[in-house]
Amino acid sequence: MPRRVMSKRVDRELEAGSRAHYDDPGFYTDNYKGRIEDVAFYVEAAARHAGDGGAVLEYGAGNGRITLPLARHGFDVTGVDLSAPMLADLRERLGREPAEVKRRVHLRRADMRAVKLGRRVPLVICPFNAALHLYDRSDVERFLARVREHLAPGGTFVVDLSVPVARDLARDPARGYTAPTFVYPGVGRVKYHEYFDYDPARQVLFVMMTFTPVDAPERAFSMPLAHRQYYPLEWEALLHYNGFEPTSVWGDFERGPLTRDSDVMIWEAKVSRKARRR
Repeated sequence: MPRRVMSKRVDRELEAGSRAHYDDPGFYTDNYKGRIEDVAFYVEAAARHAGDGGAVLEYGAGNGRITLPLARHGFDVTGVDLSAPMLADLRERLGREPAEVKRRVHLRRADMRAVKLGRRVPLVICPFNAALHLYDRSDVERFLARVREHLAPGGTFVVDLSVPVARDLARDPARGYTAPTFVYPGVGRVKYHEYFDYDPARQVLFVMMTFTPVDAPERAFSMPLAHRQYYPLEWEALLHYNGFEPTSVWGDFERGPLTRDSDVMIWEAKVSRKARRR
C-alpha cells in the first residue's frame, strides 16, 4: 500500500486508513476466508496471459491470499506490498509450502507507486481494492507508470476495484451499523459496529470498524479504513490518459458485464500503441 509521509493532518488520516486494516493478518485472513471467486479468476487470468510457468507481478500481495494459489498452480510470482505484518505472515505461510512453491514466490516490501524491479512480466495484477489506496491523480499516474515499466511487450494489466455504492456514501457518519457478534482471532467474541463517513471533495470513504470484546468491553478498539471512490468512467479515463487501452471490463469474477447493479469492476488493459512508441 502507498506510504504517506507528509505532516498534514489529512495525510496522517489517510496513512492510518491505508495501513491499519493490514496490521493484523490473523483478522484479515479470518475475515476474507470466504472470498474465493477472485482467486479462481486470477489463476485463470494467469493461465491465459502468463502461460505455463509464466511470471506474474502482484501489487498488494498482502499475506498471500492470491499469491499462494498462483504459485501452487506453477506461476512465478513477485509480490509487492508495503505492509510489513502482512508480508511477515506470508513468509511464515510460505515456509509451510513445498519447496517448488517456495521457489516460485519473490517478495518485496515497497511502495507500489515507486518500486522498480528491473524486469518485465507478461501479467501485472492489482487485486481486491489495493488501487483504492491511491488517493489522488498523482498517486494513480505514478502507479500506472510503474505498471507500464514492468509489463513485457504485449503484456496485460488486470485490476479490480469496488464500484461506489450510493447508500454507503450517504450514510450518517454518527450512526453505527451493527453486525452479529463473532470471534476475533486472539481476542474472543466481540460486538461489531461500522461507521461510514464520505468526503465528497476528495472522493474518499472512511470506514471506522469498532470491536468491543463481550467479556471485556473496556478493551474496545477500532480499525480505520480509507478507500478512494473511483467511478467506472473515471477509471477508464485514468487508464486512457496514462497509456493504457482497456481490452475488457467485467462486473463480476465470472466475467459478466459491468451493469448498474455491479458492485465490482474488473479492468483488463494493455499498453496503448501511442505509449509504446514513446
